[in-house]
Amino acid sequence: MSGETRLEVLAAELAPALLQYFVRRTDPPADAADLLSETLLVMTRRSADLPADDEQARMWAFGVARRVLSTHRRGKKRHAAMLNQLREHLWVQDRQPRVGDEQDRVLSALRTLPQLDQEIVRLIHWDGFSQVEVAKMLGRPPGTIRSRYARARSTLKAELQSSAQFQSDHEPAVASQADPSPHARAPRI
Repeated sequence: MSGETRLEVLAAELAPALLQYFVRRTDPPADAADLLSETLLVMTRRSADLPADDEQARMWAFGVARRVLSTHRRGKKRHAAMLNQLREHLWVQDRQPRVGDEQDRVLSALRTLPQLDQEIVRLIHWDGFSQVEVAKMLGRPPGTIRSRYARARSTLKAELQSSAQFQSDHEPAVASQADPSPHARAPRI
């Protein structure tokens, strides 16, 4: 019997037992089929290592399965650790003091722009890319990005000024301790 044919016969004989091996050891049990597939793949790649004795071959197959399961468990642990780290990071960020109304106004004004213009503004201001880099990333001519960015800035400026005016018209008059200087500027976009 050739090595490949022998491996195919061994795989067919052991597949149900290997599947049960994984079902008993995994949570959720649905992962068992994926682990069996991975085991069969490894067995195929390592077919040169297949022992000649049938009982040794069975033990070898279960050894491969054990290593595949071990790798799977390590991956799940890493995944869980990364999720916990991400949750902690998001929790900490969520607890950061917010700029408040000003941030909400900027985000609201940004949402009034067309989707492409929003992305251009985000890439330039939030991610620190130049207009030329944004043009390359979006597959658009630099001139198009420059004109869309200029138009987006004008729209945002007008939107922010109108929302600031609306707020000042509808807020109760409260004595402010801030400098009432006529030179005070709105945040620059």
